[in-house]
Amino acid sequence: MNNTRHILVVDDETELLELVTSFLEKESYNVLTAQSGLEALQLMETYLIDLVVLDVMMDEMDGFIACEKIREVSQVPIIMLTARSGEEDKIKGLKMGADDYIVKPFSPRELIARVEATLRRSQGLQAPTNRLRIFELELDKIGRMIYINREPINVTRKEYDLLLFLMEHHGRVFSREHLHERIWGMDSQMGTLRTVDTHIKTLRLKLKSAERFIKTVWGVGYKFEANS
Repeated sequence: MNNTRHILVVDDETELLELVTSFLEKESYNVLTAQSGLEALQLMETYLIDLVVLDVMMDEMDGFIACEKIREVSQVPIIMLTARSGEEDKIKGLKMGADDYIVKPFSPRELIARVEATLRRSQGLQAPTNRLRIFELELDKIGRMIYINREPINVTRKEYDLLLFLMEHHGRVFSREHLHERIWGMDSQMGTLRTVDTHIKTLRLKLKSAERFIKTVWGVGYKFEANS
């Protein structure tokens, strides 16, 4: 289940950023990184983030201000990192909207345990996301509509299902066999594996500029991966 979770790590120290990222990736989390609060806010406008790991001590915008600004636009769980073991940072962070905090230095096991606990707590509290948005592409789960630059595009039921599945598993590569079984299942007109290729081709044509998000991984299959 971890590989469907997207965690944003925010720290202006490259070494710590890489360390935390390596801990999380070993547990199969999808990790995005930012080296400033402003960069973090920009990424949150583009990606669906499940949890933020946010360092307190940053130069341009400290973690407290970043936390406060994130809370203005999102209720995503936030774990703050602090170098001080006293109560001051913890209380201030919690008042700003943080869900938990970790004191440096910390072990990989502590980080993962707190991430898992925070995700579990937030799972039952957050309202489900009914819209997925990546740059100019937006998908409405309730209305089963796809928009490019807020303009609706006409897609078939299977094209919609295929795009939804790929978007909800951002960054994961799926074979044609897996996609065929997942999307077409036991439909009476199952077609062949070429059916997947055909739907990918027509979907790309309809997505126009957003077709760049559907990547072909040669010899393996397809994946959805956002780029600017």
